[in-house]
Amino acid sequence: MTVAVRSFAKINLGLYIGAARADGYHDLRTVYQTIALHDVIRVSVGRGSGIEILCRNKDPRVPLDSSNTCYRIAELVLEELGAEAGVGIEIEKRLPVQGGVGAASSNAVATMVALELALKRKLPAAARLRIAAEVGSDLPLFLVGGTILGVGRGEEVYPLADLPSVAMVVVMPEVGVSTAQAFADWDALVQGEKAAELRSAWTLRLRSGQAREGARPHTNGERLTGVGASDRLIEVGRVLSTWLSGLPNTGAPARRGSRAGNLLLDLVRTGIENDFEKVVFPLYPELRDIKGALERAGSRYASLSGSGSTLYGLFQSPADAAKALSRLRRQGLKAVATSTLTRQKYWKQSLVVGR
Repeated sequence: MTVAVRSFAKINLGLYIGAARADGYHDLRTVYQTIALHDVIRVSVGRGSGIEILCRNKDPRVPLDSSNTCYRIAELVLEELGAEAGVGIEIEKRLPVQGGVGAASSNAVATMVALELALKRKLPAAARLRIAAEVGSDLPLFLVGGTILGVGRGEEVYPLADLPSVAMVVVMPEVGVSTAQAFADWDALVQGEKAAELRSAWTLRLRSGQAREGARPHTNGERLTGVGASDRLIEVGRVLSTWLSGLPNTGAPARRGSRAGNLLLDLVRTGIENDFEKVVFPLYPELRDIKGALERAGSRYASLSGSGSTLYGLFQSPADAAKALSRLRRQGLKAVATSTLTRQKYWKQSLVVGR
């Protein structure tokens, strides 16, 4: 039996990096958002044993051995279910490799879902999350879908009120960015005087935003103390939560415009950003140029996704996104128009697309 499943991508709406932890990871704060771009995963089960992976596009960057996240998660699912079967996994790549859109992680979760369907057996929800987190930090988000708060090393996920569908343009440069190297570069950046400079910049930006929007001031317990990255992450969490809650002090009044449009304007007002841009853009200046091109093309908010190299711009309407797409393609950029994907649409569209 063969089951085919769409494997959707994600973007990060703001990403803040905290201190390195004892386990070698970093504490993070981010809002994950699933989008309509996707790969397709086909899983077949039969007699025998063993796991075989095939990449239909023959992309040499996609491992076909046990280092592939799809292989690792299939192995764990079979073990958890106490099942024995020969498993074939076919990956149809449409998403960029090392692009910051969670393609490999999404592929793994799609493999889990497809394998459950093919075996006609389902894991308990707690086991699904445990296995996903064991394989990778951003796998659990794909077991939720929609708009999601990510904390810890990114594996602790909390469903948020969904951001309505927003038009967007995604630019996929050919360059690949190593997430591990980006974290190492961040650690080097925040040593000594540079750390104080970054904290100071965040404090000034936040206070400026509060004054502009009339937000309530900090209490002593909330104020950034300059002690370290943990204080910054607490403040970031508050800002992100306030934005997504739609409180009156976050921006455009609810009585004017669509909820999606208002939240998009509010997002700009928060000043949230992706910390990885500070270390990735100096190494890959062409990515900074692409962000600028998205902004000049009319995006209301543009950002690197994850550690990159994919960038995206959010637009007021599909028509605005289509106009920007034409402009960016004329500049020779590999770009595509798409939209964010709510939780309901994520699950409705991601499950079985063929057998």
